[in-house]
Amino acid sequence: MAEVKQTLDLSAARRIADAVLYEGYVLYPYRASAQKNRLRWQFGIIAPRADSGAAGEPWEMQTECLLEGSADTVIHVRARFLQVQSRTVEQAAERGFTRVDALIAGDATIVPWEEGIEREVDAVLTSGELLHAAKIIPFEIAAVEKMENVFSEGGRLIGRIVRQTWNLTGKLVITAEMIDAPAPALKLGVRVENDSLGGNGCDGRDEALRRSFIGAHFMLGAEAGSFISLIDPPAWAAQAAAACANLRAWPVLVGDRTRRDMMLAAPIILYDYPEIAPESRGDFFDATEVDELLTLRTMTLTDEEKREARDTDARAAAILRRVDKMTPEIMGELHGAIRSRRQTAVAERPVMIDGVAVGPGSRVRLHPGARRADAQDMFLEGRVATVEQILVDAEKRTYLGVTLVDDPAADLHQWYGRFLYFSPDEVEPWETSSKAVGYGK
Repeated sequence: MAEVKQTLDLSAARRIADAVLYEGYVLYPYRASAQKNRLRWQFGIIAPRADSGAAGEPWEMQTECLLEGSADTVIHVRARFLQVQSRTVEQAAERGFTRVDALIAGDATIVPWEEGIEREVDAVLTSGELLHAAKIIPFEIAAVEKMENVFSEGGRLIGRIVRQTWNLTGKLVITAEMIDAPAPALKLGVRVENDSLGGNGCDGRDEALRRSFIGAHFMLGAEAGSFISLIDPPAWAAQAAAACANLRAWPVLVGDRTRRDMMLAAPIILYDYPEIAPESRGDFFDATEVDELLTLRTMTLTDEEKREARDTDARAAAILRRVDKMTPEIMGELHGAIRSRRQTAVAERPVMIDGVAVGPGSRVRLHPGARRADAQDMFLEGRVATVEQILVDAEKRTYLGVTLVDDPAADLHQWYGRFLYFSPDEVEPWETSSKAVGYGK
């Protein structure tokens, strides 16, 4: 196979990919002793085939997506994952070293931990090569053991840190096939398999994780070609998109919104063109949380708790340094931002409900429907509200945005546009409802 020169820069999608890679790596309160940090490695785990059953994790991950292009389209594939590196602590003894739960060295307390090492497997080839034959790329990462001596402030050897990784082997399988389309298009398949020697299913999850791919995902790129959204494909590609087989990896468009040259296939479900909030100054390793909340929580840690967090992991120490240097201006940015990406339009006419024209300014009595899943909605039954907006979504469904009449914060909700939303069949006009019952009478 002729070598294909790589010119596409995948770094535009890297920040999102890193958020996926390190999701759950170390969680607040960022200490090894915290219960939530004792059962780690939750996302994108690809275990050795022999240990898959005992570990309760799959041994393969696969993504399939659609691509408009020709035989000259250059395809970039990058499989990424973390490799577990065990950090154990040993204390110097008369004869050698003895493993301990902690080793005090000056102001630091060194504790056992599992660190993560980034690994990547790359391939760059043309779609013409893939259409001719599947590409199989085996890879191996050798086991390594490293030792670091620890000395007292007086220079006496008091112990050592032992870092160990286990041998990883696997393969990347890349395929392509043409699909029926009005213009040249193909289905691209990328699969990673963990062929590492396992414990024959006897060692359990903790041991299997040492030979697993953690946080595994794919970054895909195309030159002289364009990926097709599987979330919102064009009509001609809808059937082919539905036939794509994705195993524990969901491909979405990433990068520049004006282009379709990159995809991220992640073990968590995302929308096309996901973004990290520009106000976020660094990772908290929990992308489902709010930076302001985690910042405030971190500020409440005691000096002793912060010391333990710093001793746990270098990435946890970086969080504490960032929070300690937080300025009021940066903190203010974390408080909230409104980015309107509304998929709805404001209706120009009132909606008819029980023969009454209901529009902005009208009062209605609320009756939340049975299809609602939020238990809090039961407290809205019978309440009186003012209609602020009538909206129509992309599927032509109508909603009423309302504020409660007896809500002391109603004026604030009106000011920044935070409303409760109801379908027309979940309200009745105030003019036709009984005014002798309920709130706001």
